[in-house]
Amino acid sequence: MKNIIIDTQTSPMGARGLVIKTSPNDNVAIVATPSGLKRGSIVLGTTVLVENIPMGHKVALQTLETGDEVRRYGQVIGYATRTIEKGSWVNEGNISLPEPPKLEDIKYVTPPAPNGGVSSLSLPVGLKEASFMGYRNADGSVGTKNVLAITTSVQCVAGITNFIENKIRKELLPLYPNVDDVVAFNHSYGCGIAIDAPGAIVPIRTIKNIAQNPNFGGEVMIIGLGCEKLRPERLLPDNDNQSSILYLQDERFEGFYEMVDGIMEMAETHLQKLNQRQRTQCSVADLVVGMQCGGSDAFSGLTGNPVSGFAADLIVKAGGTVFFSEVTEVRDAIHLLVPRAMDATVAQKLKDEMAWYDNYLYQGQADRSANTTPGNKGGGLSNIVEKALGSVAKSGTSPIVDVVSPGEKVSKKGLNFVATPASDFACGTLQLAAGMNMHVFITGRGTPYGLNMVPVIKVSSNSKLANRWHDLIDFDAGPVAFGEKTIEEMGWELFHLILEVASGTKKVATDKLGLYNDLVLFNPGPLT
Repeated sequence: MKNIIIDTQTSPMGARGLVIKTSPNDNVAIVATPSGLKRGSIVLGTTVLVENIPMGHKVALQTLETGDEVRRYGQVIGYATRTIEKGSWVNEGNISLPEPPKLEDIKYVTPPAPNGGVSSLSLPVGLKEASFMGYRNADGSVGTKNVLAITTSVQCVAGITNFIENKIRKELLPLYPNVDDVVAFNHSYGCGIAIDAPGAIVPIRTIKNIAQNPNFGGEVMIIGLGCEKLRPERLLPDNDNQSSILYLQDERFEGFYEMVDGIMEMAETHLQKLNQRQRTQCSVADLVVGMQCGGSDAFSGLTGNPVSGFAADLIVKAGGTVFFSEVTEVRDAIHLLVPRAMDATVAQKLKDEMAWYDNYLYQGQADRSANTTPGNKGGGLSNIVEKALGSVAKSGTSPIVDVVSPGEKVSKKGLNFVATPASDFACGTLQLAAGMNMHVFITGRGTPYGLNMVPVIKVSSNSKLANRWHDLIDFDAGPVAFGEKTIEEMGWELFHLILEVASGTKKVATDKLGLYNDLVLFNPGPLT
């Protein structure tokens, strides 16, 4: 984002007009003025608006004839479908969608060997000394929360797990002050499914790996019914015992309240262990941060995403783990990501995940163009190409060390691509399974999205949203759009906020308000 051009002009009517051009060879600019710009406003010296253009939307900086390229981020985001006069509003109604990059045409070239790598001595002072207070687990992972988790093997038991969650929170949690919360992971899987179909492995390993999230400290209860296809034993870590499984159909239970008593007794055993966990000083290398977008707008790729990407680079430089996701919001920028792969194997895995999802969408008689929402378009994103080019900015600039398939856990420190759908809830669920202990969620249009299993830092891409949603947004990246702060300055601020939240010294808005979304499994397998 070093080529960003912020231009302030005064229109004949005296109104302050602000536009942002992201690359010298772009032929459109983004209106940044919160109220939009009126017809007659002058921007970038010679461009006079011929119509009113809302905030976040594009103005043509030259006349475009039918078939001409429309360029933003230095990339082609579409083709003019009719003559677009200089100073006109460029939107989804007058540009067409380009074809996605052909995967077979993207060649990987091995990058030159680094000169010695990054040593701790070469790290910036603020990074070298950074740490947070976390909960260290026996397996070496680190939690940022201390949570009792209740997972299930089948949706049939959801009613009782909700009942139990409320009962534990009311009756038991006050007795164990070091435990932050109890959460029940209910889902719509477990029976009425083709359990051995190839696609079934995705939801099964997702449920299993979520139960191993670092914030649970290994103390997870599994509630099963007893007759389901998905056996609870499959959800346990390898070689684990079955003392954490309870079947509601167990014949020792006479009626509902005996089931409840059995679960409460199990919960107390786990709570006693969790209550002994203490925060200790941990390295930034112990962070596992998931980056995600939701309700994006045209500023997301200019402010919130690159600021988050800068923070991601800091975490990676310090030895930590960061991952980004959302296949359809990567697909049209894959030609920019493959060259960042650590080696040819990672590059091929990136392309393989794109091809798998292309086929998945084709089987459903859809394609990646279905991604862009009315809200995205209302915020100035005309199509999925423009959205993807801004979306990948949250990955920063670090090499991509690995590609993780849906439902799998990350196994390498550094920047990973975790393949997920772009749906906020399915993506968040799969990022939990991948092992994140912190979540950064960037939004331009606004969403109350939250997870109760990990802290979710909500980053707004524009100050208009941050001011309106002052008690829902944790971090406003909007000042970048007005040149008031740099991406680097705000990236450092976000980095320090991540450490504060991970340490438990600062609460995010969703935790203060208790706003949490249900988790949603990605299930590409058939139902029976």
